[in-house]
Amino acid sequence: MMTTTKNFCFCTLAIGHAYRLMAQDLAQDLAKYSPGTFFYILTDNPQDFASQNNVVAFKYYQRGIQRCYNDKRFIIERVFSDFSTAIYIDADTKIIDNFPDELVFPPGVTAVHENLIEHITKYRPESLEMIKKVASKLEISLTEAQWIGEALFVVTKDGGKGQEFINLWGLIATYAQLRGMHSGEGNLMGLAAAKIGWDVSLNDSWKTLNKLTQHLDASHFVKRSRWEQLKRTFGYHYRLNKERLLALRNFDFYYR
Repeated sequence: MMTTTKNFCFCTLAIGHAYRLMAQDLAQDLAKYSPGTFFYILTDNPQDFASQNNVVAFKYYQRGIQRCYNDKRFIIERVFSDFSTAIYIDADTKIIDNFPDELVFPPGVTAVHENLIEHITKYRPESLEMIKKVASKLEISLTEAQWIGEALFVVTKDGGKGQEFINLWGLIATYAQLRGMHSGEGNLMGLAAAKIGWDVSLNDSWKTLNKLTQHLDASHFVKRSRWEQLKRTFGYHYRLNKERLLALRNFDFYYR
């Protein structure tokens, strides 16, 4: 295991063969262009990363009902056990040049962003009323909430607010997924950030990262095997029924 004096750590999810391969390539890029930087990965097969010295891989079982987009919060939570800053980067990303040794991020979320109402009206208007209801339950103003870019974002501890952000994100994600919204996690992160009073910002360190990375958006061309598709179908129904039962413990929030 390598040692580091850096206060940040890169992290991602790598679920399924294709994404594990992409995460392996990304880990190689990170070792080349940012020596001494850890890369934490939640994955269904940690052994695939055993030979990569900059990787700490954690066994992962999907929690998201249909997809695992909102499960990004679990690897961020794990990073927070060891570092003050988690840099989430999608596995289907290439690094194209050297990162600076010093990357500095303010407390809270650093990411590309835009007004949440404007974003969701443009890209998923069918979810707008549900988002409004969540905001009402959380007692926040949607006019001040931001959509957060999901492919590259940074979360930095702010006292106990880092864990509070993760917990709220999970609460909101379950509500959304039980109503059929299984993606668009940037909207839900934005609601969580607004509830705890975080501003979403951009700074020079994030702009540097963005300039030196290239997101491939592999979701449009990755193919899953028949066995993977079958597991996803069975897993979906199991997780759906499980979350429905668990939600009864907070009946007023989830069902009223």
